[in-house]
Amino acid sequence: MTPNLKRLGWSQYFTAQMSVEEIETLTPVRISEVRRRNIIALTAELDRLELALTGDLVASDFAVGDFALTDGEKIVRLLDRKTVISRKSAGVTSQTQLIAANIDTLFITTSCNDDFNEARLERYLAIAIEAETHPVIIITKADRPERGSADDYVTRAKVIYAPADVIALNAKDPEAFGGLKYWCGKGQTLALVGSSGVGKSTIARGLTGLDIEIGDIREDDAKGRHTTTARSMHPMLEGGWLIDTPGMRELALHDAAEGIGTLFEDITDLSTTCKFSDCAHDTEPGCKVRAAIEDGTLDIERVERWRKLREEDERNSETVAEARDRGRKFSKMAKSVMKAKKARRGE
Repeated sequence: MTPNLKRLGWSQYFTAQMSVEEIETLTPVRISEVRRRNIIALTAELDRLELALTGDLVASDFAVGDFALTDGEKIVRLLDRKTVISRKSAGVTSQTQLIAANIDTLFITTSCNDDFNEARLERYLAIAIEAETHPVIIITKADRPERGSADDYVTRAKVIYAPADVIALNAKDPEAFGGLKYWCGKGQTLALVGSSGVGKSTIARGLTGLDIEIGDIREDDAKGRHTTTARSMHPMLEGGWLIDTPGMRELALHDAAEGIGTLFEDITDLSTTCKFSDCAHDTEPGCKVRAAIEDGTLDIERVERWRKLREEDERNSETVAEARDRGRKFSKMAKSVMKAKKARRGE
């Protein structure tokens, strides 16, 4: 393996997946863009290849940041991912939409205005924790916070998840990006997520030096136009790689139980001490979570957010068969209730 592969983020983790024959005959590449019928990939020399999708592989099998093996014309094999960020696809099925693969750090962007929302940040953090990537919360517009000071927003973010790094900056100040260099060095890969209009594309341009288009921001409602329309991978000025993503309006969790459990570790641990193992933490006797809310140990709004994320994750993690089975059981129960009501009325 050429040492140049390391600058793409290659490590022994990927080398160990290759056979001797593959090492001798195939070329490792990193996926930089996923299209409907082909893949754009980078070689160790940073040559750009356009590779056809053939056989059983389809575009939805790939994520930007994946490592794969090619014969120079097509993708032969996709290597196992070290980390992956994904979400539930829009709609009623439990299909997964891949967002970014083999990333080391997730930059979660928000701002010192109405976009700052604990519930939204908790969703991104749960995904980062589940994927075992390091989360860094970047709060933009630090030069003109809507309420209080930028430090107030930093404090609010740190309360959500202490292990996350939190940085407040003015994305339009070129000097502001110096504090982000630690995560941008050679061989490092980061993904950038967040709502539209918080300076996400401005940060991407500051980290890469590329002329990434920045959309206008409507200051009256703190929302902006989508400025990035497709996931793509770009080299950063410090030698690492940035995976830019569109603003995600529907961020539905799935298969993130461990991430949610870690993010709300205090509530999760307390819930295991309830009197009943299937406690819904509502009106059951001996519920330690309800007791902690009543004595002021736990914030009821945070508990409700935890409950909603768990329920959403369980629902979205169902297979189609499980969802149909649940629907049939509900329908059967509803019919039984209606039958009982009719019996009481003598119908």
